[in-house]
Amino acid sequence: MTRIAVYPGSFDPVTLGHLDILERAMLIFDKVVLAVLENPTKAPLFSVEERVQLLRKTVDNNPNLDVGTFNGLTVDFAHRVGAIAVVRGLRAVSDFENEFQMALMNRRLRPDIHTVFLMTSFSNVFVSSSLIKEVCRFGGRIEEFVPPHVAAAMHAKLGECPGAEAR
Repeated sequence: MTRIAVYPGSFDPVTLGHLDILERAMLIFDKVVLAVLENPTKAPLFSVEERVQLLRKTVDNNPNLDVGTFNGLTVDFAHRVGAIAVVRGLRAVSDFENEFQMALMNRRLRPDIHTVFLMTSFSNVFVSSSLIKEVCRFGGRIEEFVPPHVAAAMHAKLGECPGAEAR
């Protein structure tokens, strides 16, 4: 039996923190499905299609990875793809309370799908997509926090980060 996990997120943009969690999830599961959330209530920097393309380029045709999109409940998507688990990354204790509540609700809705929490590496504990977008908008360097092609895509959307070359 293939052990499939879903790793959901907005991935707007995908960061090295996301990839850190993904690498470790791949050590546990036979296949991981990166699930890009379609959330019409948010105003993302990248469209769903762009996020999927950035993720596909990031994972570079790894046969043990799929990239998909979903809306609605994560556990319903996980059930549709045959997953036994949902992977969630934790950066700090502050992430845990909300994630814990979601995990309990997901368990109630789909008892056959487990939630696996993975702590990010210390080097990525402060990295979030929101913070990376803000840093870029205000002229900071983002290249050490995202893959090179993601930094290029962000610069194409937001323009070159003013003042970044002076650092």
